[in-house]
Amino acid sequence: ALELRGEIRPLKSIVLSSPMQSGELQILKLASNGSKVKAGDIVVQFDGTTLQRTIQEKQSELKQALAEIEQANAQARIANEQNATALMKAKYDIERAKLDINKGDTVSRIENEQAKLSLADAEQRLKELEEKMRSDRTSAEADLSSKVRKREKAIFDLKRAEEGLERLQVKAPTDGVVNILPNYRSGSIMGSSPEFRQGDRAWAGAAILELPDLSSVHLLARLDESDRSRLEAGQAASVRIEAVPGNDFKARIDSISMLARVDYQGTWPPPRNFDLDLVLLDLDPRIRPGMTAVARIATERIPNVVLVPSEAIFQRDGASVVYELDGSEFHERRVQISKRGKEQAIVASG
Repeated sequence: ALELRGEIRPLKSIVLSSPMQSGELQILKLASNGSKVKAGDIVVQFDGTTLQRTIQEKQSELKQALAEIEQANAQARIANEQNATALMKAKYDIERAKLDINKGDTVSRIENEQAKLSLADAEQRLKELEEKMRSDRTSAEADLSSKVRKREKAIFDLKRAEEGLERLQVKAPTDGVVNILPNYRSGSIMGSSPEFRQGDRAWAGAAILELPDLSSVHLLARLDESDRSRLEAGQAASVRIEAVPGNDFKARIDSISMLARVDYQGTWPPPRNFDLDLVLLDLDPRIRPGMTAVARIATERIPNVVLVPSEAIFQRDGASVVYELDGSEFHERRVQISKRGKEQAIVASG
């Protein structure tokens, strides 16, 4: 039989991550590991102090931008009224100058020439005034456009900050059982990473927890390439979960990867292993994703034999020996091995 150590994983799970573009991410509240939640429940709450301060700043900027737009519109109205009055006066001066010219022989030639000069001056002032009005209108429109863009930016920044604050509340999209994931930035190089907890600082997009679908639970293990030919999909197995003592769960090999890949987490040179997927046929509410389990898979059935762990067999003077505990002492005993596997060996005699 083969004994393989692996990790319990659900077939499907929903991973909930920390939000993007929400500033500093410090966990204020976190659902407890293994707790049951309903769809819509808040499972992670991040600190929103920074974003709340940003919202207040953007609200002040928006209020100031609206006031500046109102002021610009008021100034434009005053300037338009002043220009309209000046335009009316300029047109009146032209009409009066035309009347002076039309007096004809009733006035002297000098006075008539003066009237023509006055008309030319009035017409020039009208042109200058019209040009000034166009310039004032263009300047006012540009100034107003700048203030409108400032308002639109303040609205955009405020909306983004409000959406960011809302995203700081991570809600469960469906019913499920909470499984807190490891905080890889808090673990040591050689040790395992602790789970996320209240007070931890996360990063954008960090996977905080998952809601696994426990209707189908699998055991993922690594199979040495030397044992690959001994197993096939559909074979029965027995699974022992360390966190659920006293129970052996029936399982079945679901799939074995087609290609082996190098496992750099073991010894050197690194071995080549296949991915082995077993599906548990027995379900237990105590089973949680991430639990360590050992699968025992029978590769060959030989009746009426004595089995010993392979690690208990030693070589001494060219012979296989085991050490038998007798009271408080161990006694060496020579044995004959008829078949030996990676985990167990068959003792033929001794």
